[in-house]
Amino acid sequence: MGNGFLARSLRPITRRHPGMVVVAAGVSWASGASQAEYDREARLVSAIADRCSDDGRRLVFFSTAATGMYGLAEGPGREDAPVVPGTPYGEHKWSLEELLRGSGVDHLILRLGHLVGPGQPSHQLLPTLVAQLREGTVHIQRGATRDLIDVADVVVIIDRLLEMDLSKETVNVASGVSVPVERIVDHLQRRLGLTASREYRNGGSHHVVSIDKLRDLVPEVRTMGFGPNYYRRVLDGFVARTGTAQA
Repeated sequence: MGNGFLARSLRPITRRHPGMVVVAAGVSWASGASQAEYDREARLVSAIADRCSDDGRRLVFFSTAATGMYGLAEGPGREDAPVVPGTPYGEHKWSLEELLRGSGVDHLILRLGHLVGPGQPSHQLLPTLVAQLREGTVHIQRGATRDLIDVADVVVIIDRLLEMDLSKETVNVASGVSVPVERIVDHLQRRLGLTASREYRNGGSHHVVSIDKLRDLVPEVRTMGFGPNYYRRVLDGFVARTGTAQA
């Protein structure tokens, strides 16, 4: 369900999982969403959960493994550890997770890292950084990091997870590497052949996502190249597929 960036990316595998209802709709803007948007997503998820309970289908819900969920965690953010959301977006996603856990509906919760790929909304990180580089000034939060993961890898992972009988489980879907935003900007500058000034703001946070459970469930993850340099391949792919490279 949905027609945004992630929903479009998942369409090729839709027919492979007829017993699932995948909710790829709702709030995708962590810093700019309104309470009305949060309320609308909550009503949608609640209504879908009721329908899935009635017809026995499994509901797949996309939560977040970003700073809003794990920014206050001690050590890598794990699915089986207590969570203290640190932003309104994180609190919203956590409340929807709790709604599903309390509803009794058959469900699978996937906490996603920072997805990167063609067709992303302009307000998300990579399109925003590219636009700022072209304008000549990049805004960076001090100490901010992002766990980048290619949406093509995410689709493969989700496809494998949906093949399993995972009921009432929560799984982090991320690379497990926290990349400083400054390094992301450095790499984009090199790939785009641009130079921009940098304006720093306070408020950034650093967190690491544990993917131990994901590695155990999906052996293919071990061949995806997750590690300290994985983000470079993700950024290279983004630049090549979106046609933003310098001619």
